[in-house]
Amino acid sequence: MPKMIVSIDGVVIKEVQLTKDRTTLGRRPYNDIVIDNLAVSGEHAVMQMSGAQVFLEDLNSTNGTYVNGKAIKKQQLQNGDTVEIGKYKIKYVHDGAADSFEKTMVINSGAVVGAVEAAAPVGNAAIRVMSGAAAGREVPLVKVVTTIGKPGVAVAAITRRPHGYVVALVEGAIKPTVNGSAIGTDAVNLRNGDLIELAGTQMQFVQA
Repeated sequence: MPKMIVSIDGVVIKEVQLTKDRTTLGRRPYNDIVIDNLAVSGEHAVMQMSGAQVFLEDLNSTNGTYVNGKAIKKQQLQNGDTVEIGKYKIKYVHDGAADSFEKTMVINSGAVVGAVEAAAPVGNAAIRVMSGAAAGREVPLVKVVTTIGKPGVAVAAITRRPHGYVVALVEGAIKPTVNGSAIGTDAVNLRNGDLIELAGTQMQFVQA
């Protein structure tokens, strides 16, 4: 199944499976893929599936839509293509062969994943909210990427990597802090007990 992997400054912030005939992308909250950034138009682009093919069309956006560095109006996407919108890079992944053999490969791929995890376990982790209305709530980090913060104010992404978890600023003028030290778009390693402050909210990173 084709999917779009959204990243900024090398940090993946979301993955979206293309399951519908028409998938919209833009800044407005009703889009299928929402990127809350002023460089992105309210209705920026649309991806249309036709059989195994996916076509990307720019919806007369202000800043344009680029594929592999070239401005496009409408173009068929190929596996590995990189869509660029503002500072965001969106990688299109669709390995048709993998889809065809998915049912027969699932056991093998599961074994490989298990081996990788056994070689480099990262353990279960969560974010514990320490202040504000949600104080005491724990958010399990079950996805590869978990975003935290307030869109339009400050948003950070916590990403699970083979060696552990890292945090980086995604957008916003207010930089988050880890143990009192401000961080930017460069990923910072997280350790059990680290205190994160973002947009006035204090959180603690907890890892089993």
